[in-house]
Amino acid sequence: MLSKRNTVYLTAPINALVEGYYVDNITVAQIKERGNFGLGTFNYLDGEMVFLDGEVYQIRSDGRVYTVEDKEQTPFACVTFFNPDTLDDILGTDYKDIAHLLDNLLPSKNMLYAIRIDGVFNHVKTRAVPKSENYKPLVEVTKNQPIFDLYDVEGSLVGFYTPAFMESLSAPGYHLHFISSDRKQGGHLIGCDIHKTSIGIQHVPELSLRLPVTLDFLTADLSRDISKDLDMAEK
Repeated sequence: MLSKRNTVYLTAPINALVEGYYVDNITVAQIKERGNFGLGTFNYLDGEMVFLDGEVYQIRSDGRVYTVEDKEQTPFACVTFFNPDTLDDILGTDYKDIAHLLDNLLPSKNMLYAIRIDGVFNHVKTRAVPKSENYKPLVEVTKNQPIFDLYDVEGSLVGFYTPAFMESLSAPGYHLHFISSDRKQGGHLIGCDIHKTSIGIQHVPELSLRLPVTLDFLTADLSRDISKDLDMAEK
């Protein structure tokens, strides 16, 4: 077991995922050595990953939550050991207000932050990417992804703030995944209307990036500007 340093660990740069490289050989067991909190996806882009309290969950394109075995593999995951520096209780606001609030809570936009939001939500809108063949660009896969509306639900938002200058490594801005407290529903957050929540924020001053040693990655052209594709895919 590695020491629990205050580090964000990326299993691969996100630009490889955007270009359609959806297969890698790093396992869930291996990312558990690097954190107890985070998000990502699974090989062949098979749904959304939520990593919460040391457990990894998979939200597939049916919107349901599935347990994940340690042998499962991921082409992209972003994880850390969560230990919030601040906790703030929030009452009733929409997602734009939450984003604005988070902006005010971050001491600098040039740092990484892990963010956990627990509570009761009047409405949560999510999506879950469908399983895809390898090499199909992410922007194409996400064009017709299922959308889910969850009402009067208790749960957690799990994710990160990433500075804009790191967009080739991880999704810039706020990237959050939702999972309900009963572990039945969730997905990539599109928007929400909260009733009562607690926001924990952890400042993370260090990044550890793994570069996949696969033929696809070693021979890929990753020089393209992916900002527009990533913005379309994430939103």
